[in-house]
Amino acid sequence: MVKANAYGHHLDLITPLIENADILAVSELSEARQLRQLTHRPILLLSGIYTMQELQEAIDLNCQIVVHHPSQIHLINNSTQALSIWIKIDTGMHRLGLSSKKYQQHLPHLKSNTLISIECVMSHFACADDKSHPMNQQQLAKFETLTSDENNRSMANSAAILSLPASLFEFVRPGIMLYGASPFTDNNTGLKPVMRLSAPVLCLKTIQAGEIVGYGANWIAKKKTTLAIIGIGYGDGYPRHAKNGTPVLINNALCALVGRVSMDMIVVDIGDIEVLIGERAILWGDEKLRVETIAEHSNTISYELLTGVSSRVKFVRSK
Repeated sequence: MVKANAYGHHLDLITPLIENADILAVSELSEARQLRQLTHRPILLLSGIYTMQELQEAIDLNCQIVVHHPSQIHLINNSTQALSIWIKIDTGMHRLGLSSKKYQQHLPHLKSNTLISIECVMSHFACADDKSHPMNQQQLAKFETLTSDENNRSMANSAAILSLPASLFEFVRPGIMLYGASPFTDNNTGLKPVMRLSAPVLCLKTIQAGEIVGYGANWIAKKKTTLAIIGIGYGDGYPRHAKNGTPVLINNALCALVGRVSMDMIVVDIGDIEVLIGERAILWGDEKLRVETIAEHSNTISYELLTGVSSRVKFVRSK
């Protein structure tokens, strides 16, 4: 899965992943256009197509197309060019996917069309990030009832790959795990972070007990406190709703965010550690400070943080 600019990691910076994938999945045609400039590998178009013009562009880009709605079947059946499709079944998530009835109704016609190659039949888990949720087994059982090994099959996302071995059919669809983040609330996966977000220390200052920090004066020093002002904020993708106490890593020490996140800056209580102006603070992407931790302190998920880093942040590939 390399949709959303490789989960915010930038397609042009993930060459090893691209070079070693059997097939690369994107959400929409605009992403397929960008990816096709970087590779000749097969591309899977997850949202499928909605017009004959989109179908033609998908064929021109050599995309395999997910079919999840009867209207799409009508379009591809009217095509005079060969194309490869994945059929998506709705097994209970009720987002995209053919109903069981529609799948069984249309499958024979798709198989009989000599221009159409059915590469895979797929579905998607609703609750795989909760290992014990009963829907996981219910969806898997429904998928297995509807399909057979006559076709390639795909059910497992990152969470299922790590926790539900019965869902590992011919194709798996790793997403967030490729980028070293856990699909679960715990971090006990052994995955190593790919993205490290850092920013410079702009200023150091000391305030007295009773003095405030930031907009809204929602943090008040209880004692004499040394602060570091860091050059990153919600304009860069650092979460505005990060709470007081959210950890920031400076000189290998975990320090606490104080005051509201601003557009361009955050403020950190550095205690008694030695910090120099210009040094880099790590916001996430270290074994001591994972993105999942920041997400938990911000009432969000790591997916949102990774894909939300803004265009004004400079991305570089580490050596």
